[in-house]
Amino acid sequence: MFAGLRRYIRQVNTARKPDTATAMQRMILEVRGIIPFDMPEARICGGLCIGCPKKLLAFLEGELDGWQMRLEQDYRPSLGELGRLAACCRKVHAALKNNKLI
Repeated sequence: MFAGLRRYIRQVNTARKPDTATAMQRMILEVRGIIPFDMPEARICGGLCIGCPKKLLAFLEGELDGWQMRLEQDYRPSLGELGRLAACCRKVHAALKNNKLI
């Protein structure tokens, strides 16, 4: 039993982390799967808004498209850029959640 556990720990410790471009691509795909960019405008703008979800969705989609284009041109983002995009996505997600759109 312990030999199997040791082998597993060794595999985990030697597993390589993705480079920043791969991590950014994975994050973009994950965000596009979670955030409802294709939601009808009538549902987005119906009722009381806390922040403007329509503008937030347009902003975030532009950011993701911009990063996607840079990655296709072989740009390598820094960890700081990756972290800033992640923070932006979290904030937009929280605003959409406050507006009960997620």
